[in-house]
Amino acid sequence: MMAGWRLSRSFDFHGQSIAWDVLGDGAPVVLVHGTPFSSFVWRKIARELARRYRVHLYDLLGYGQSEKRDGQDVSLGVQNGLLAALLRHCGLERPKVIAHDFGGATALRAHLLDGCDYEKLLLIDPVAVRPWGSPFVQHVRQHEAAFAGVPDYVQRAILAAYIQGAAFRPLPQDVLEAYAAPWLGAVGQPSFYRQIAQMDQRFTDEVQGSYGRLRCPVRLLWGVEDRWIPIERGRELAGLLPSCPLIEVPDCGHLMQEDAPEAVVAAALTFFS
Repeated sequence: MMAGWRLSRSFDFHGQSIAWDVLGDGAPVVLVHGTPFSSFVWRKIARELARRYRVHLYDLLGYGQSEKRDGQDVSLGVQNGLLAALLRHCGLERPKVIAHDFGGATALRAHLLDGCDYEKLLLIDPVAVRPWGSPFVQHVRQHEAAFAGVPDYVQRAILAAYIQGAAFRPLPQDVLEAYAAPWLGAVGQPSFYRQIAQMDQRFTDEVQGSYGRLRCPVRLLWGVEDRWIPIERGRELAGLLPSCPLIEVPDCGHLMQEDAPEAVVAAALTFFS
């Protein structure tokens, strides 16, 4: 269990179990996390937004508390179909959506490829324009099997360094451990490298040329100190999206939910109201 964070519901997606939950009541808001994170990343934001919205959150296939197994396709080519299935399962026709990192690509793909409509879309440091993928990601893609078999103490060190690199400020030890927990053990460790090995720019290339045709208002939040996807990429993306303001958050890295959760809540309340 991740520092007491537990999703209480599940539904079937092509024979695989997807963990999800709902907090609060009101107009629906859907939260879509990125990699290598899980719904745990939204714990502060979800609880605040639940004061006035019905917040739906879930773990991507192969992430967090959702099912992980050998041979699983957990790529961006699958996650948009999962988001579309979740919206159907929950009976959501035009929810407000907040999406981070890979969740941004997932939400964009579901909108442009699967016909999912949103009332408004708030993107936080999304994976959306090429090039993306750190040197670590590129190295793992070439040596997935070798990494999947490293000893547990090495895996823990890799995870700690990798996850901390997403934040501008030092993460508390218990938070680091909560983020690492789904990626440990006989099931979690190979799942971590599986999702990295399946990262492919073609999944964003498929939709990048269509960003100007979004059918809903969109707003961008970006950490000025993002070391994973630099702010320049955010400025480029803002120019591709229709009438999209870019809010640059100072003293904040890629993991805005930890560095500046108040910025996310404030932007959501302003944009959604």
